[in-house]
Amino acid sequence: MSESSAAPAIAHNKPPEILSLIGDTPLVEVTQIDTGPCQLFLKLENQNPGGSIKDRIALSMIEAAEAEGKLEPGGTVIEATAGNTGLGLALVAGAKGYRVLLVIPDKMSQEKISHVRALGAEVRITRSDVTRGHPEYYQDVAARLAEQIPGSFYVNQFGNPANPLAHERTTGPEIWEQMRHDVDAVVVGVGSGGTLTGLGRFFNRVKPRRGIEMVLADPTGSILYEYVKTGQLVESGNWAVEGIGEDFIPEIADMSLVTEAFEIDDEESFAAARELLRKEGIFGGSSTGTLLAGALRYCREQTKPKRVVTFVPDTGNKYLSKMYNNFWMAEQGFIHRPPHGDLSDLISHRYEAGEVITVGPDDSLLTAFKRMRDSDVSQLPVVDKSGRAIGLIDESDLLVKVHREPSHFNDPVSKAMTDQLETLPPDTKITDLLGVFDRGRVAIVMDDNKFLGLITRTDLLSYLRLHMPKSSAPPEREFV
Repeated sequence: MSESSAAPAIAHNKPPEILSLIGDTPLVEVTQIDTGPCQLFLKLENQNPGGSIKDRIALSMIEAAEAEGKLEPGGTVIEATAGNTGLGLALVAGAKGYRVLLVIPDKMSQEKISHVRALGAEVRITRSDVTRGHPEYYQDVAARLAEQIPGSFYVNQFGNPANPLAHERTTGPEIWEQMRHDVDAVVVGVGSGGTLTGLGRFFNRVKPRRGIEMVLADPTGSILYEYVKTGQLVESGNWAVEGIGEDFIPEIADMSLVTEAFEIDDEESFAAARELLRKEGIFGGSSTGTLLAGALRYCREQTKPKRVVTFVPDTGNKYLSKMYNNFWMAEQGFIHRPPHGDLSDLISHRYEAGEVITVGPDDSLLTAFKRMRDSDVSQLPVVDKSGRAIGLIDESDLLVKVHREPSHFNDPVSKAMTDQLETLPPDTKITDLLGVFDRGRVAIVMDDNKFLGLITRTDLLSYLRLHMPKSSAPPEREFV
């Protein structure tokens, strides 16, 4: 059934019990990481049903729309997002029986798209290489769809007052009680601005005289840090941390509430999140690393003990293929291997470290096929028992062998592999790789008879991108 012909569900009279589990998340103290003279506490928003702090605002914005008559049974909830807000809306609005339509920029991860679809949301993909005002800009597309579809409600988290209200009414009071009315500073990030604004309003009300510092942790490349420090709007850069940082000031973000700000680059953010998992066992996403790094900087600068709170805004399971993947981290330049000054620096998966998926000459073609499929690769080096690369087998080799008679899947790899290898010693010049690629081959790097690994076109492109001057990198931002 197509999206346009799908019959909208009828909203339920009784809300699903899962929605009652949103909020009231645990607060734990950091004990295994140096926090200077301060006590640092983490509010575990990754424990919400949808895995993020955005469940709170999704519930608040949907319930406000219902109370105001903007969303009625059989209605359609529309939002421009593929981040945690989209997941929260798919959970809340979907559970209440509404049709959910999310406009998603084409740069979003397949994991997140699959997640919202599994929750029942419909997805419209639009371009991520255009900016505000372009007809295919994701927020403009969502607003246009809301005008065209009868009974629809455009959430607009960046301008929706029910967004900060969620934190003013729930998150702030929870922290206040959990901290026994003793809080000196709260470290936040800004995506839509709801957390900053809602918490700032609440804490200014409950502790007006001594006050509670609102500290901003902002990704390098976002404009918000510079705005807090100088009052100037600068051109945005690019950053890999997801969910926080902006290239504009969101309508609901009251930046006047910020008392201190720290700029945290991607490498520091990812390192902090990984350290948090390793030392404290807390599995947070990329923005968790930014907030933790900002909180640690703040804490370590203090000369007197303070009680500081920050957040684990979402769960780390959305980032297993990125910040928790050593190969991705190395390709992006966030993990630094000792350089050799030769071709081995281009090898992303090193054989001696057990990082290369291989097949033996006596293994069956079926084994080779399964390893390609399971590892999402199209070719495998064939390595003998002595650890010497003796061939390559790719999908074409398999297809030639089995397309007429599938029983040939039982044949040994040696019958289908190519042994015409392009082997290069580590001291070969990078320019010599181009000749290998022009011949449609993959470069096999051998140190005498020792197999070091493969170099593909992608490996070379990743290496060159990593060494591109930062000033020439195009701006790139994440969506919430």
